[in-house]
Amino acid sequence: LFDDSNSFMPPLANQLFPDLAMAVFELESKLAPDRPASSHCAVNCRAQFLPHVDSGRGAGQSVSMIVGLGDYNGGETVVESTPNDIRYKPLSFDGWKERHWTSAYVGERFSLVWFTPEMDILAHM
Repeated sequence: LFDDSNSFMPPLANQLFPDLAMAVFELESKLAPDRPASSHCAVNCRAQFLPHVDSGRGAGQSVSMIVGLGDYNGGETVVESTPNDIRYKPLSFDGWKERHWTSAYVGERFSLVWFTPEMDILAHM
């Protein structure tokens, strides 16, 4: 995440696919114009997650925002037992504190999950 001078480095995929990265972050700003811009976006294809809370690289992340894309039925994001239809409808939640998962679905489902790890927030303070 940081180079030798301790400057923030964007994720490698952002560098490999700059046009896609730009489009993904432009979409975030269109969906939630009052939300602070995220530093990361996970792109999931045909993923169906079991109940979990987030861990790993996003340690201490900000509130996540997810949106579903594609031609599918079902596939709600369930947060603390409450199903949420995210197909073309963004949802914000705290994935580090709130247990969440994906309901069964049929079809082709993509999801975009925007977040900013705590280390990125602290680096820009």
